[in-house]
Amino acid sequence: MFSKFKKIPQFFREIREELKKVSWSSKNDLKGAVIVVICMLTFLTMYIWLVDVGLSKLIHSLLQG
Repeated sequence: MFSKFKKIPQFFREIREELKKVSWSSKNDLKGAVIVVICMLTFLTMYIWLVDVGLSKLIHSLLQG
């Protein structure tokens, strides 16, 4: 059981080495991506809300006769 605990420091060293290999985005790329995500979330939220309202009114009118 204690042999597993001895592997923990090696695990974190390997993580650190792998993270050095990652190509991180620049600050400007990250800002652009965040803006795109926020815009898409806003658009999709409004679209789903409009579809929900439309279908609710349609179902309500069909059930009212």
